[in-house]
Parts: sequence; C-alpha cells; structure tokens
Amino acid sequence: FISDPDVIDAARRDDTTRAVQAMRKAHRRGLLEGAIVGIGNAPTALIEVVRLIREEGCRPALVIGMPVGFVSAAESKALLGGVDAVPWITIRGRKGGSTLVVAALHALLGLAETRQRQAPQG
Repeated sequence: FISDPDVIDAARRDDTTRAVQAMRKAHRRGLLEGAIVGIGNAPTALIEVVRLIREEGCRPALVIGMPVGFVSAAESKALLGGVDAVPWITIRGRKGGSTLVVAALHALLGLAETRQRQAPQG
C-alpha cells in the first residue's frame, strides 16, 4: 500500500511516514491478522506493527522484523523484542534488510517441509 494515494495523503496529513500509514491500512483491512509480517527496510513500519499489537490487539502469526539503517532500525528491533503477545524473529543493531527477512522465511519453510516429510502418513 506504500504508493497508494490515500496512504500518501494520510502520511502528509498526520505527519507520519508512508510505511506507518501502509501498516495501518493493512491492519484496517484485516490483512495482518494471522499473517506472517516481514519488515526489512522500514523501521517506522515495524514500530507501527508493535504499536498495533500492543494498543489495537493486532495478532499476526509471526513478525520478522529486520529493518536496516541508522535511523530507528536498532530501536524498532528492540521494541519488537519486548513483545510477548505474538511470536517474532529479529536481529540486533543497525544491520538487516529484506534479504535477511527472506532468508528467515526460507529457513522456516525448510524446517516445515522437513517436519512434514517426517510426519507419519496415514
């Protein structure tokens, strides 16, 4: 939703980022409930997801928060580390990015596939 005109307008109106408004829009549409939320580039999006979890009862199945950067990246991951209402995966510090989020997803899918193959068929 980051390029949607209503998201851009809301970001200007509320003096926030488009990433924040995109997360709010996804939440309003129910798209975060039970979802795997992966954030690799927008610390403000991760901060907003944490706020939605704490203040609005949003319940993703998993949050993978690994935003990269100097501004708020480490802080956003630290906030996620304090969440106990939903499972999460993160790394510490300023490093991160979409490629690490995708790597985490691939690792989880690989583990799930292995577990599924080992399950008794019947």
